[in-house]
Amino acid sequence: MTKLRQFAMAFSAGVGLMVGMSLLSADVEARECFKKAGQGTAGSLDGAKFQVDEVLLQATDWGAWAEWMATGKTSGYDFGPRKYKCKQGGLGYECYGTSTICKK
Repeated sequence: MTKLRQFAMAFSAGVGLMVGMSLLSADVEARECFKKAGQGTAGSLDGAKFQVDEVLLQATDWGAWAEWMATGKTSGYDFGPRKYKCKQGGLGYECYGTSTICKK
């Protein structure tokens, strides 16, 4: 039960961080582009990066996130390269990531 409680606490903290960090946005080009940041935690490095990608899209457009989850594509946005900073600890890995996302 302790591991479940630790997971729930870490997940709640992660969600709070994701929401707070995902509010960061700024226009970076003439076309509608946004710089987004997010945080993800998972048992694997790939899982933590995946959570970052989810947060970045959720902070941009929930419809784009849903499309990406279903098809792996974002037809309304250019989901550019992501930069991650990850570390091991806690429940596995914690990653912070950024990306510039542009509306097509």
